Amino acid sequence: MRTLHPIPAQCLAPYLIVADASRAIDFYVHAFGAEELFRLAEPSGKVGHAELRIGDAKLLLADEYPDFGALGPARVGGTPVSIHLYVADVDATMALAEEAGATVLRGAKDEFFGDRAGLLLDPFGHRWHLATRIEEVSPQEMQRRWSAAMQG
Repeated sequence: MRTLHPIPAQCLAPYLIVADASRAIDFYVHAFGAEELFRLAEPSGKVGHAELRIGDAKLLLADEYPDFGALGPARVGGTPVSIHLYVADVDATMALAEEAGATVLRGAKDEFFGDRAGLLLDPFGHRWHLATRIEEVSPQEMQRRWSAAMQG
């Protein structure tokens, strides 16, 4: 008999509400290389819950259910939350995401904290920080660089 662990290996995962979950799943598979683990769909096709894997992380999502307060970003005027995703090639991934319908908010560039990073808005209103690690930078060096940048 297997021992049940009350907390799974990944204890924290983003849960996105979108206006068209089936289309969102297709986008995340195409743009970010996600693997669909499963979905629970109503006979109408509306997705009540789906789980994807991107790298070693899970992404959970569902269609909007306004009667339960489950609303996507477009219904609430946008989102203050961004999802950070490391990828092997940030430039290629951003180009693929843009081709699939994402809007680039900030193009990829080398950052002081050791990543080449950019920001995009997916077609469902969620913001994604995409990054590729290009340099190992200690927290002390990040602070030094940040302080220098803030001084002009």
